[in-house]
Amino acid sequence: MDEGGFRMWRKGGVSDQAKLEIEILESFRAKELSSSWDSKRKMACGNTFFSLLITFAVALITYNIIVSVNAPLRQELPGPSRSSKIYVDPIIKMPVHRRGGLGSKSPRRLFHTAVTASDSVYNTWQSRVMYYWFKKFKDGPNSEMGGFTRILHSGKPDRYMDEIPTFVAQPLPPGLDRGYIVLNRPWAFVQWLQQADIKEDYILMAEPDHIIVKPIPNLSREGLGAAFHFFYIEPKKYESILRKYFPEDKGPITDIDPIGNSPVIVGKESLKKIAPSWMNVSLAMKKDPETDKAFGWVLEMYAYAVASALHGVGNILYKGFMIQPPWETQVGETFIIHYTYGCDYTMKGELTYGKIGEWRFDKRSYDDIPPPRNLSLPPPGVPESVVTLVKMVNEATANIPNWGS
Repeated sequence: MDEGGFRMWRKGGVSDQAKLEIEILESFRAKELSSSWDSKRKMACGNTFFSLLITFAVALITYNIIVSVNAPLRQELPGPSRSSKIYVDPIIKMPVHRRGGLGSKSPRRLFHTAVTASDSVYNTWQSRVMYYWFKKFKDGPNSEMGGFTRILHSGKPDRYMDEIPTFVAQPLPPGLDRGYIVLNRPWAFVQWLQQADIKEDYILMAEPDHIIVKPIPNLSREGLGAAFHFFYIEPKKYESILRKYFPEDKGPITDIDPIGNSPVIVGKESLKKIAPSWMNVSLAMKKDPETDKAFGWVLEMYAYAVASALHGVGNILYKGFMIQPPWETQVGETFIIHYTYGCDYTMKGELTYGKIGEWRFDKRSYDDIPPPRNLSLPPPGVPESVVTLVKMVNEATANIPNWGS
């Protein structure tokens, strides 16, 4: 999750924090265990033995949950050995076979696009713009874009349910996020993956402040996810901290990829395994003062990278997956514009980052009200990436019904 992708606030505390954490983790683990128990019922010698087995398992799971809540996660976190991981060059360009078109030579591997959001004005207008451009490119050349879901983690429907396909997820119990709203993201994915009927075999995890600029093919392959390389996610630098969650017996620290959870294209079945660990690790990291201080607003990104590594899911890293204006100046072959940073310029087209410019576009300027239609275009000299961003926002707002109402 990028720095501008969430808004922090402090919620009221609760008297029994550990109990809340146990409830939410036990809820998922109990459902997760049920499927494994079903496969073992035929082996039971009788109802009495089976009942005893269940009682013992529940007690063991409860004990493990209590341990995980009250201490940093160690070997108890699920995940196979990394010995089965396929190793690849971590930084590559777009595969040549993706540039020339997929055609009909190979079957389409559709992925479902999922975007988590709250019901805030800020998240909502971004989600509407994002969905407009998703629809625009969904059926374009080389596209393997399938369905779309906004995972609304505010716990209740909003007025845009008919405009955007939406799954309503419950937020974390009050106080459990410790003022870090992004912790709702992994919990929302856990609920969606458990309850929704997802037709596609792959998932693209995206964010409200992503604008799709061309049809997206399925960039994942050979059991590997496809992810954007974030330069500020540095597992080696924080090895001593990350070993609390990724023990040495799980593999070298380089098995943790420099990624967040978005944008990522990953197999649905892999994500079903990753998501509960992602939630577990996020909660444990936030509870640990050393980890919380070290990772700050990118804590949840590190948590996803760790969870992916724990389950042996490696990632092909694509620097060209998305661009982030104003730092990347050309659109080029990218698929997504991520407008997390403010764009400030003089009327001569000179960047004034860190200082409000004579011309500016910053999503934070529209925290409580959507941007108006027909935003002023950048002055001459401003890079193509920024010009494209503003033009695409303008096109979306001009065509989305009842914009700003």
